[in-house]
Amino acid sequence: MKRVLGFGNALVDALARVEDDTILEALQLPKGSMQLIDAERYRYISDQLAKMETTRATGGSACNTILALGHLGMQPGVVGKVGDDDNGRFFEATCRRHSIRPMLLRSEKATGVASTFISPDGQRTFGTYLGAAEEMCAEEIHEALLDAYDYVYIEGYLVQNHDLLRRIVAVAKAKGTPICLDLASYNIVAGEIAFFTELLPNVDILFANQQEAEAFTGEVDPETALLKLGEICRTVVVKTGGSGARAKRGAEVVNVAARPVKQVLDTTGAGDFFAAGFLYGLSKGCDLAECVYKGTVLAAYVIEVAGTHLPEKTWDAIRTEINAARPVV
Repeated sequence: MKRVLGFGNALVDALARVEDDTILEALQLPKGSMQLIDAERYRYISDQLAKMETTRATGGSACNTILALGHLGMQPGVVGKVGDDDNGRFFEATCRRHSIRPMLLRSEKATGVASTFISPDGQRTFGTYLGAAEEMCAEEIHEALLDAYDYVYIEGYLVQNHDLLRRIVAVAKAKGTPICLDLASYNIVAGEIAFFTELLPNVDILFANQQEAEAFTGEVDPETALLKLGEICRTVVVKTGGSGARAKRGAEVVNVAARPVKQVLDTTGAGDFFAAGFLYGLSKGCDLAECVYKGTVLAAYVIEVAGTHLPEKTWDAIRTEINAARPVV
């Protein structure tokens, strides 16, 4: 069985649904973005969340992907940093409960929290206090971490620490372990063009949504953006929401329609779950189109619920669907 090791910000999500987007404007959080916030701003946003009905879940982009892979039986691992607090213990316990090996580093800082606001149209907006996650550093990454794994999966949100990302890439290259990277958020990409330009030639599999692909390439058309990114990375996936996803591997290009959904309730984790479905297909030796299709299946299920934690009955349905033959369209 192929196994994936994720590197990311180990966070706990505090999720709240909003009746309209007025509060996002008041909190100066651009709709659909991920904004890094300091401790003072985190306290202010937390005060606002305290007036709302919220739920708690493990979070962080790479950690969402790893959680989904755990549910699919792939026994993945995750490297992140948490505090010695209730949120840190909650994060570790959740990992272990879903057959994920938590290789968690410890910090005196509090575990990071992603305050997540879900708009009526399902769009999610994050105000992220990294806390302990911010302290994960290059010196803590060593080759032995990768010993039992076939792929390294990195979230682009780690870009706040260039040396850390460079170290993860260097260790994976030294081990000969393929590197998968998700670009994370359009505003992060736009602010770090130079660094991503340096990083992407080392990436074997790149995931981006349409906005992120445009932010990096300057191309509005996703097909053109895909081709440009395909000149840098051997395998590239550009997700286009309700239109599905396009992928390129070498000279091969595929376009797969989105799996229909009854209602989009919350897009939190859609890209993360897509990556899990794709990597699951890859681990099974599926062709490119089948890998993309499995990604669309997982993404479709997660956008029908609030947050990223699905009941076991839903996971039973997912496992049945992704292991069945791909429907002919």
